[in-house]
Amino acid sequence: MALFSNDTKKKTTTKKVSTRSKQPVHANDDGRLARVLTAPWLSEKALIMSAVGVYVFEIPADATKLEVAAAIEKIYNVTPRKVNVAHLPMKAVNLRMRRGTGYKARRHKAYVYLAKGDTISF
Repeated sequence: MALFSNDTKKKTTTKKVSTRSKQPVHANDDGRLARVLTAPWLSEKALIMSAVGVYVFEIPADATKLEVAAAIEKIYNVTPRKVNVAHLPMKAVNLRMRRGTGYKARRHKAYVYLAKGDTISF
């Protein structure tokens, strides 16, 4: 019986291996990192957040968090603490001078959180 045995074998625990590699993206950079950060996002909310250490950038639709972090490291020489990506949908807007509606293009932005004391100057 397993309850009353004197078996003192040590159980080996196996660690989960992530399928996504955490290797730095800039190790095999082919020039894509220069195009990941399209422009800084200049809005009232973004300027208020920059005082706290959160910077907002416009990014392409297919950019990943790891690529954004690597681009920040390479361009601004600052290591980000965290990166969030937001996808803004296309919006219908009324056209004033013409009949009907038009559309604003969909956009993508990245929130880059820096450690205390780190800053980015535009």
